[in-house]
Amino acid sequence: MKRSPTLPGWQEYFAQQATACKTPALQKFYAAGLPDDDTPISEVPLIALDFETTGMDPRKHDIVSIGMVPFNLRIIRPARGHYWVVKPSESLREESVTFHRITHSEVQGAPSFDAVLDDILEQLTGHLIVVHYRNIERSFLDAAVIARRGEHCLFPMIDTMELEARRERQGYWQRFRHFFGSQPTSIRLANSRHRYGLPDYSSHHAKVDAMATAELFQAQVARHFSPETPVSELWV
Repeated sequence: MKRSPTLPGWQEYFAQQATACKTPALQKFYAAGLPDDDTPISEVPLIALDFETTGMDPRKHDIVSIGMVPFNLRIIRPARGHYWVVKPSESLREESVTFHRITHSEVQGAPSFDAVLDDILEQLTGHLIVVHYRNIERSFLDAAVIARRGEHCLFPMIDTMELEARRERQGYWQRFRHFFGSQPTSIRLANSRHRYGLPDYSSHHAKVDAMATAELFQAQVARHFSPETPVSELWV
């Protein structure tokens, strides 16, 4: 698999892909470009993205639902968000049904991922994507686009789990606690939200989790950063 570009090369990568891609929706996605590294986060259109999947390995497992919610540092717009259930290539396993509560009958009548892919890319175009644990959304979307269009879909994103790890699992005090056998602080979405006084939501619904991620990022910026923080300090 092609290696993901690293900063400061994301803008150049998008420019290259805008001309190299053959898929019109991908061309448009890349042609929209990215903000400069020093752009304040308050000036960047954001969209929270969440997938529910049949497992954790994008080489073996499939996406079964997609949720996204546009937002900025002041307001979250769930009414402008989107939610899809899609039919995986293989039958659902019982353990995944128990986890995300999407049933066999729901996916049986659902569209394929390929049928909604252009719509997904259209909604993401022009936004900086925010997730909680980037190894799901970026890896699964790239793998899905490669399988169906033969091209990569790679992009920078803000990972609220990674931002939380910077605060809760790094530094002298965290190393001291680890040395004496203390369990690392949980950086799961629900536990992270608790540290900011955010309410409990039902988990593992893609659109609800997207909204929960957007709220968490707003809280992280308010407590640890500022509206003037440049995107280069936040995205990965």
